[in-house]
Amino acid sequence: MTMPAIRNDGVTIMPAAAANAPVVAITPRRRPWRDSYGRIARDTAARVIPPLIVITLLMLFWELVCRRTGSTLPPPSKVYNDTKELIFDPFFDHGGIDKGLFWHLSASLQRVALGYSLAAVAGIGLGVLVGQSVWAMRGLDPLFQVLRTIPPLAWLPLALAAFRDGQPSAIFVIFITSIWPIIINTAVGIRNIPQDYRNVAAVVQLNPLEFFWKIMLPSAAPYIFTGLRIGVGLSWLAIIAAEMLIGGVGIGFFIWDAWNSSHISEIILALFYVGIIGFVLDRAIAGLGRLVTHGTSAS
Repeated sequence: MTMPAIRNDGVTIMPAAAANAPVVAITPRRRPWRDSYGRIARDTAARVIPPLIVITLLMLFWELVCRRTGSTLPPPSKVYNDTKELIFDPFFDHGGIDKGLFWHLSASLQRVALGYSLAAVAGIGLGVLVGQSVWAMRGLDPLFQVLRTIPPLAWLPLALAAFRDGQPSAIFVIFITSIWPIIINTAVGIRNIPQDYRNVAAVVQLNPLEFFWKIMLPSAAPYIFTGLRIGVGLSWLAIIAAEMLIGGVGIGFFIWDAWNSSHISEIILALFYVGIIGFVLDRAIAGLGRLVTHGTSAS
C-alpha cells in the first residue's frame, strides 16, 4: 500500500493510485509563536514610533531656532556638550552640594516617598470617613474644599516656622499638597458603593472591619487609585518648588543653583530628568492600580 507523502509545511500529498479515495483536508501547521511575536512587534512599533517621530521633529525645530545669532536658549547640541559630564557621571560626590544628579534626584525622591506615603494613608482614612459618614462630610468637606485651593508654596513659610528645619518642612508641603485629591476621590468612591453590596454585607452580618476589607476597599479602589495618581503628580511638582527655597541637596535646589550660576544647559537637563521621573511615578501608580483592581482603574 502506498503511503501519502507529507511535505514540511504539513500539507498531505495523495499518490496517484489513491486519486479516487476520499480526500481528507489537513490544515497546514501554524507557528503561533511567530504570530505572537509579530503582534507584539506591531503593537510596540505603534506605541514607540509616533512619539519618536514627534520628539525628533521637536528637537530639529529647537536646534534650528536656537542656533540663530542672538538666541537666549542653547540648542540641543550645546546642551549635550555642556552637560555630558553630568549625564555620564551622575554619581560623583565632592562634598556639600557639589554632587551628581543621581544624589539630587535621590534626595528629592526620598522626600516625596515619605510625604506621599503619609498623605496616602491619611487621605484614604479621611476619605473613608467623609464618604461613609454624612455628618463627617457636612463638617469636613467645606474645610477640605477651602484648604485644597491654597498653593503649595504658601504653606512653606508656615511649615518653616513650625518645624524650624527645611527637611520636615518640605515633607509637610508634599503631604499637604497631595492629600486633597486622595481624600476627595476616596470619598466619592465610598459614596458610590452599590446599595446591593451593603445589603449583602448586612445579610451575612459582616463586622465593620470585614466590610472595610471585603466590600468598601475593592469597590472604591478605582476611585482611590485615581486620587493616588493625581496626588503623586502634585507631590513631585511641590517638592521641586519647595527645594528651590529651602536649599540643600535636591533637584529643585540644583535647578535654582544652576540659574544663579547662569548654567542654562544644566537647567534643561534637570527638567528633562524631572519630566521622565514624573512620568515613571505616574505609570507606576497606574500599573499598581490595574494590578489591584484587575484592570478596572484608569490607565
